[in-house]
Amino acid sequence: MTLLDAKEYDFRRARRRNTLIAFAIITVLILIGLAWAYRYWPEEHVADEFFTALQHQDYEKAYGVWMQDPQWKQHQQKYKQYPFSDFYRDWGPGGEWGLIKSYRIYASGTPPGRSSSGVIVEVVVNDRSEHARVWVEKSDKTMSFSPF
Repeated sequence: MTLLDAKEYDFRRARRRNTLIAFAIITVLILIGLAWAYRYWPEEHVADEFFTALQHQDYEKAYGVWMQDPQWKQHQQKYKQYPFSDFYRDWGPGGEWGLIKSYRIYASGTPPGRSSSGVIVEVVVNDRSEHARVWVEKSDKTMSFSPF
């Protein structure tokens, strides 16, 4: 085969190849964007479960979510630092937020300029202008009050 006997250039094949490459690049960029947008989803899910339990006034379940231990009643001595009575005082009807009738997760993120072990989840409670901020540990999904 010589240069003069070469195959004719196939424009349809080249266009199909370029289309597939563009589609693959766009798909990868969209997946990267979605991964970035939902990078705090596990921590937001824990906060959502917590505030749902509070909204239904199921304080024992909310405490189980807070401690990430649904069977917390079997070993209450393990949680002497923040017992259920203190939790109920903070998050119950007489607490800072009162009865929680509505909530929505407003934002989440890590503290700026620090590599942290957790995520701050900001929640709008009862349409108040002041937002509740809770800290969710990345490793075990336990909750605490936000240090920031």
